[in-house]
Amino acid sequence: MKTLKCDLCDHQAQGETFEDWMNALKPHYMQAHPEIMNNPSKTKKDMEIWISENKERFDAI
Repeated sequence: MKTLKCDLCDHQAQGETFEDWMNALKPHYMQAHPEIMNNPSKTKKDMEIWISENKERFDAI
């Protein structure tokens, strides 16, 4: 089980896999960072980059 902080604040989430961790973090993002989750200026490419960067953080632990 890995524990990582949100990339925007100190909230921590746990997961066995990257997908588990992202699913555990999703409710936090929706509540604490809705401006990020619901930003119409973010493109699919922006989301792919964000996911890739977070996967690198997860895999580094």
